[in-house]
Amino acid sequence: MFKMMMCKEATRLMSKRLDAPLSFQEKLSLKLHLAMCDACTECNKQFTLLHEVGHRFEVFVSDTPDNGGGAHNE
Repeated sequence: MFKMMMCKEATRLMSKRLDAPLSFQEKLSLKLHLAMCDACTECNKQFTLLHEVGHRFEVFVSDTPDNGGGAHNE
């Protein structure tokens, strides 16, 4: 029998999949939940946007001359 995923578990999986692959069951459960839950769909968009912005910031910082590994020498 299929048990509907709660929003708390869905948000945990949304966060997890940004760092590691989900199992087939996790992917399927999350996909079904997102198909039925507008609030979690919006949350998923926000997680994805924050992840992309964070990645772009990391790239920007690593490409900045004299970043000195994050330390400032005065």
